[in-house]
Amino acid sequence: MATSVTPPLNIVLEWDNKDQVWVSHVPDLGGISTYGDTLEEAVAQTREAILGYLETAAEQGLPLPDGSPAMRAALERRPTTV
Repeated sequence: MATSVTPPLNIVLEWDNKDQVWVSHVPDLGGISTYGDTLEEAVAQTREAILGYLETAAEQGLPLPDGSPAMRAALERRPTTV
């Protein structure tokens, strides 16, 4: 049985001292950004944002930014449920 491995999307997580929240950015998706009060919440919010972006792009036939291999791989393996 063959298994393929696809690269993950890059996610940048930063602590915002002013707002006291974790902020995430996804450079491969045009820099979409979200936040959470905890690191876990920020990651969960980021997952939702990524899935929403990819689902909308697929539904509307929109091209993925820069034709990124990570983006194509993420779209091919996106789950049908979260």
